[in-house]
Order: sequence, then C-alpha cells, then structure tokens
Amino acid sequence: MQCLLAQKLMKIKICLTILIAALVLLFCVAIGSVHIGVLDVFSILNHSIFGTPLPEHITPANVATVWSLRLPRVLLAFTAGAALAVSGAVMQSILRNPLASSYTLGVSSGASLGAALVIFLGVSFPILTMMTLPILGFVFGLGTILAAVAIAQRIDNNMENHTIILTGMVFSLFINAITTLMFAFFRESMQRMVFWQLGSFSMRGWDTLAILVPVALVGVLFISRYKWEMDIMTFGEEQAQSIGVSIKRVKWILLITSAAITGSTIAFVGVIGFVDLVAPHIVRKIFGSAHKHVIPMSAVVGGTLMALCDLIARTIVAPIELPVGAITAIIGAPFFAYVYFSKRKV
Repeated sequence: MQCLLAQKLMKIKICLTILIAALVLLFCVAIGSVHIGVLDVFSILNHSIFGTPLPEHITPANVATVWSLRLPRVLLAFTAGAALAVSGAVMQSILRNPLASSYTLGVSSGASLGAALVIFLGVSFPILTMMTLPILGFVFGLGTILAAVAIAQRIDNNMENHTIILTGMVFSLFINAITTLMFAFFRESMQRMVFWQLGSFSMRGWDTLAILVPVALVGVLFISRYKWEMDIMTFGEEQAQSIGVSIKRVKWILLITSAAITGSTIAFVGVIGFVDLVAPHIVRKIFGSAHKHVIPMSAVVGGTLMALCDLIARTIVAPIELPVGAITAIIGAPFFAYVYFSKRKV
C-alpha cells in the first residue's frame, strides 16, 4: 500500500514539475521589452504552426517577435539548461562528488581555448565559416576531457574518482593559463571573448536550435540507458564490481558522453556555469536519488532554471542585456558554498 502511494505521489510531483516548466516557458515567451499577452502567444503559435487566423489586434511585428525571436531563444535556453543539468547529474553520480561537473574536468576551459583561436587569431574553416567557433569549441572541450581521463588512467589504472577530478582540474588550470596569455596579446578582441565566455542566447535562431536539440536529445537518451549502472555506482565501486558492472568502461562512456553534451552546448551559447550543479541537487531533494527520475527531471528543472535566468538577463535592466552566465553565477555561487560547507559539517 505504501509503495503504491509513493508511486502515485511521484507521478504527481513529475506532472506538476512539467506543468510548471511549461507555464514558465510560456511566460518567458510573453514577457520582454514588448509585452505580449499569454492568450496572444497561443494565437500566434497556432497561426504559425497550424495556419489558424489571427485576431485583428495582433500585428505582424508581434508575430515576428514571438515566432522568430523569443520562442527559439526560450527553447534554446531550455535545451542548453537541460543538457548541462543532465551532464552535471551524471558527473556527480559517477564521481560521487556533489560539486563535480564537466567544467571541473576542463570542458569549459578547452572550449574557451577553441573559441579564443577563432576570436583572437581569426581561425576559420573555408566552407563552414559560421560554424567554425562551435566546431572548435566542441572539439577542444571534448579533447580536453579525453586527454584528462586518459592521463588519469595512466596514473591510476583503477581510475579512482579523486584522480580523475584532480587531473581535470590541472588540465583546466593549464588551459586557462594559455587562454589568459592570449588575452594579453590580443587586447582588441578581449571584449568579444569575455562576452562569449559569460554566455548569451541573443542572436540565436531556429538554425542553432535545429542542431543542438537532436544532439542533446540523443545524448540524454543514451545516458538514460545507464541509469541502473549509475544507481549501483552511487553506493560504491566495489559493490558495483561485485554485481558485474564494468567500472572503467562505464566511466569512460558516461564521462565522454557528458562532456560531448556540455561541449556541444557551450560551443553555441558560451560558457554558462552552475546550472549543472544546482539543478541535480534540487531534483534529488524532490524526486530522490534513483536515476530513472534524476536524469529526465534534471533536464526539466535545468531547462526551466536556464530559461528563467535568460529572462532575468534580458529584462532586469532592459534595454541592456546582461550575460546569462553572470545571472547563473549570482544564483549558483551561494548554492555552491552551501553544498560545500554543509557537507563539511556532516
């Protein structure tokens, strides 16, 4: 009886969370420098998708604002937040560290170095000029974690968690030092690089969304296949090995997949931190530690948080737009301190 009640309660929590997320996204589309009513947003969406006639008071400018500017931006923010949150949930689980993330292992540092090559040195691919920055950001971000994990394995064949984390931190500091030196030599492009590092969803449209959504969706679905292994590894690696989990293989797969999701995201929208730290903790508090709930609900909560942060960034001091990374840092830094010091007291 208690089991059935718990399952019913869990379903209610999931449905309520999804409903709240949908309402938040709707209001994020409606609110901006030009306020558009929620019912008008519904009318514009129906018109754009199904071709239904518009009410007379809705102008073509309103349609363009909702369909071409705000909707793709809000959906992109949600997708980015979902991808980063899932990546953070995986890192925290397999490394058994509440402060672990892809950023800890140097993904953001590697992506920043790739972006610096494009912005400072003018590196460009002949055919895919507009995609040079995202491609190099992704390649360098993924390459960094591959190198870090490979070296960690050579140092410690058992791939202990602390070895992976420390190696990733060393790589991150080293690559950050190289990027900082480039700042000193190319001061004229410094502002553009700093803005990219702080993250932004402005000037992104359906084309960016069409690339990032499939990548994030495939990555999250692939990670979901390992929910049982992550549940077992949470209780300790020795116990997982005794049950038959190949620890090194699973770690490699999940680390690389998480880094690929993170690298793909920040390659398009810049370095946005702390969502991958905050969202999984909120989800575990509400839904428990079972990864069949943690993975999908981290995506929902992380995406919603990112959409809210983007809304704050573009409206709080309008018409000036703040970097999204600054907003997430203001929220995430105190949370980071809370998690760290609360663990020390236990």
